[in-house]
Amino acid sequence: MRVIVIGVGFVGRPLCDLMERSGHEVVRVTRNGTGNSTACDVSDRDSLNLLHEEKGEMDIIIHCASSGSRGADRAARYKEVYVDGCRNVLETFSDSRFIFVSSSSVYGQRDGSIVDENSITEPLSVTSKLLLEAESITSDSGGSIARLAGIYGPGRSYLLKRYIEGSAQIDENGSESDGRWINQIHRDDAASALAHMVESSGMNGIYNVCDDMPMLQRACYEEFDRRFKNGIPELKPAIEGKARGWTHKRVSNSKIRDTGWEPNYPSYFDALDKDRDLLPSIIGT
Repeated sequence: MRVIVIGVGFVGRPLCDLMERSGHEVVRVTRNGTGNSTACDVSDRDSLNLLHEEKGEMDIIIHCASSGSRGADRAARYKEVYVDGCRNVLETFSDSRFIFVSSSSVYGQRDGSIVDENSITEPLSVTSKLLLEAESITSDSGGSIARLAGIYGPGRSYLLKRYIEGSAQIDENGSESDGRWINQIHRDDAASALAHMVESSGMNGIYNVCDDMPMLQRACYEEFDRRFKNGIPELKPAIEGKARGWTHKRVSNSKIRDTGWEPNYPSYFDALDKDRDLLPSIIGT
């Protein structure tokens, strides 16, 4: 198949590698055309038209670009990259199958419940609401959506990094003292789930992409303490101003598992034990 991957970053790069090893013709797209990628700005229709003229018709387009913004213009960039980007791609490559990579942050539940693809989506933050708007555009055009849990992997693990730095906390949650549920997916498992969606033409609709074992904060930090002897973080009021909102839910991956996909790292600590690059990349050993 001929595939365009928009956004060759933390997940997009291993996704491209997987698909190329499977024999697909992959066009790597980044905003600035760095490395071996083609330059294209999905928020600009003219830029996408040039890409279409250069590369021709494609079988599949995968939109997994990052907004690339952490400042005051974060919401504006989300709209440009995700809302406008999805609309532009779908209009430019109207005959191609489309997969949009979204986030499980669209689930705003705070009651510790299990959420699946049929659960209510009432995002708590502006950015997550924009992701949901992009999802709606994708669904209306018959595209597929992958809702990724928190992504970690070599060079990225906010849980372990904050624990080692001493800035971690267990979030108060009413009368409970175990904190909130944490939902994650290893970078390589996220890439393999997207590659699985590419290979499975019947996988339309929405799929949660996360590992098998959501963790309560306290249980996570108790295991960290057993391994690293840095103590257990204090119980403190939740930080409400997080970019994608404070939530407390368990994300189910049953739907995508039922299609035959399974994570190589079923839990965070499986990855910590088996991914030889993960721990040294975070603690510098």
